[in-house]
Amino acid sequence: MMKDNNWTKEETIIAFNAYCKIPFKSSSKTNPTIIKYANIIGRSPSALNMKIGNFGRLDPELKKQGIVGLVNGSKREEDVWNEFNGNWEKLAYESELLIAKFQNKKIEETIDFKLESIPQGKERETIIKTRVNQSFFRSTILSSYNQKCCITGLSIPDFLVASHIVPWKKDEKNRLNPHNGLCLNSIHDRAFDQGFITVTTDYEIKISGYFGDYLKEKAVVDFFVKYDNQSIILPDKFLPSKEFLEYHYNNIFRK
Repeated sequence: MMKDNNWTKEETIIAFNAYCKIPFKSSSKTNPTIIKYANIIGRSPSALNMKIGNFGRLDPELKKQGIVGLVNGSKREEDVWNEFNGNWEKLAYESELLIAKFQNKKIEETIDFKLESIPQGKERETIIKTRVNQSFFRSTILSSYNQKCCITGLSIPDFLVASHIVPWKKDEKNRLNPHNGLCLNSIHDRAFDQGFITVTTDYEIKISGYFGDYLKEKAVVDFFVKYDNQSIILPDKFLPSKEFLEYHYNNIFRK
């Protein structure tokens, strides 16, 4: 039996979690992720899809692309958006806790990670929270880029990485900020992390002068040189922050 039309705050927070994890253009009542989360909260896929459309109307980046979401919405959606949009660590963990709660599970049961070897107590809690948050960040980044590397277009999930622009260790506040992420394949993720490539504030790829000694190698040309000055594939939402890109260019990139 489905619920009445009055969504609780907990249900709305889970809907915002789903909004972050689904490419907006792929949101529909037949989307597997929509169906999964609708079942968890006891709503119809159509109702959850409509709620995600309502969140879309609040997203200024979608408006810039001419995507306006649904016209009508509730005050509760606005309240949840204002509370969590920009407070990503709070959203990530609280929403995943709610998802576990609706399934009558412990939070650690919802992540694909073996915890048997981790000691009990504070350290265990910290590790579990970190893993949950990392999983949320990965899902959000990969969905924003439609499950494709923003440099090559590669779409094999096992090779894709949610890469931080400003490194995890350097900026605790923005660890889970989706504007601090790029979807890269594992080779370019490593190169970006080590400063061999960067992305400018104009969203163009730059390769380091370091490769000058290797230009005779076909692999170097194929993996790196041919992408120099090319534009990345931009995400549907959560455009990479120019402030973070500038940090990477000035502090990590090997000019």
